Amino acid sequence: MRRSLELLPLLATSSFLAIALTLSPRGAAAQSQASPLPLSLKATTTKLANGLEVIFDEDHRTPIVTANVWYHVGSKDEAPHRNGFAHLFEHVMFQGSKHVPEDTYFRFLEQAGATSINGTTNTDRTNYFETVPKNRLELALWLESDRMGFLLAHADEKTFKSQREVVKNERRQNYENQAYGMLPAFVSAELYPPNHPYRLLTIGTPEDLDAATFDDVTQFFKTNYVPNNATLVISGDFESTKALALVEKWFGPVTRGADVLRKMPQRAVLSGETRIEVEAGVELARVIVTWPTPELFAPGDADLDLVAHVLTGGKTSRLYKRLVYDLQIAQNVTASQDGSELAGEFEVTATAKPGHSGDELLKVIDEELAKLRTEGVTEAELTRARTANVTSTLFDLERSSSRANRLNTYAHYVHDANYLSRDLARTTNANVVTLGTAARTWLKEKERVVTLVTPKTEAPLAGRITKTTRGGK
Repeated sequence: MRRSLELLPLLATSSFLAIALTLSPRGAAAQSQASPLPLSLKATTTKLANGLEVIFDEDHRTPIVTANVWYHVGSKDEAPHRNGFAHLFEHVMFQGSKHVPEDTYFRFLEQAGATSINGTTNTDRTNYFETVPKNRLELALWLESDRMGFLLAHADEKTFKSQREVVKNERRQNYENQAYGMLPAFVSAELYPPNHPYRLLTIGTPEDLDAATFDDVTQFFKTNYVPNNATLVISGDFESTKALALVEKWFGPVTRGADVLRKMPQRAVLSGETRIEVEAGVELARVIVTWPTPELFAPGDADLDLVAHVLTGGKTSRLYKRLVYDLQIAQNVTASQDGSELAGEFEVTATAKPGHSGDELLKVIDEELAKLRTEGVTEAELTRARTANVTSTLFDLERSSSRANRLNTYAHYVHDANYLSRDLARTTNANVVTLGTAARTWLKEKERVVTLVTPKTEAPLAGRITKTTRGGK
């Protein structure tokens, strides 16, 4: 079934985009209205008898097709003291399965001309994807189905031990031996209460990985990596009827597992400001300011995305202009709203120029946020932010790989693969009132975590905490 994207070439022109965005309604009631952009995805969804959800997105413009599998399991779904299992399986599932010999997964796909072969894990899900020539779709489906149904027939304790060491080394490279590398862990430990699913890093802890038994990890796989806890998206140049037959052929025999319960949202709540003082073996001071915010696609999430652009999206944005251009006390500054399944975080990160401190940067950040809360944003700022957001989405839809991942994102978080028009409406219907309300509601002056990094030669490169002050005390 073809997608309704016939207007996409027109939408890529600045004149059409500008006209479309000026159609956006004003006023507080706008949030409930549809997006004025004539753009939608019309994928079809079916479900196999074993519970596997399958989404088809036909697009015959380019002779390639993407297979994208999401398992609805991430680090939030790990048991206490078992941190890192989901990420560990991301590695293990590339090592081979019953009918796929050790270390041949990439070789099969590369010989077939595949691109974008990878897997990723976050707090909420694990995904695997590959883009292949249209005549090699069956190869991709066979490989994905074999590791879903027959991984444990090949993976043994030796496999898990070797990949456990790979993961621990990855942690050392990306966190423990990286400049400012442990700051995300420090922030999460203060932002979320004990036992919150987002408190620990997705990559896992060496202690938990070392303590895990072979039975622990195999049970985790049997519980979570089952067809009824997965969604397969096929996007690109294919025929749905033929593709469904291939999906039934390769995934149909995989045994259904027990039902997997999904966790409910658990937003972080702070009663005051927490300040983390860190020393790091770096040359430049840094400040990170983090607030608990709504989960992905919840009310306020899209408005905060736009607020982030107003603050740091481009050289005329408020914080960039003040810190980098006018005062010239910062090397760079970024802001982002990161919504996830259970909760969200809004974060501002600024790195100082030599001779300046994190406290100097924080003072300016607080000044600009105070103006934002009291005065709101201008129509010009809103238009720039909205245009950047929508343009990014439009270009993202041009690639089958990113389109497949977007469909899986919608299916996972809002249980509707065809959510695109309503997703865009969150941006196009936003207005200066909703942005101001979001800033005042979520970016409060004291309900936040402030992390201040001071350079110190003898300190670890990744940073070490020297003092934590909680509750503004």
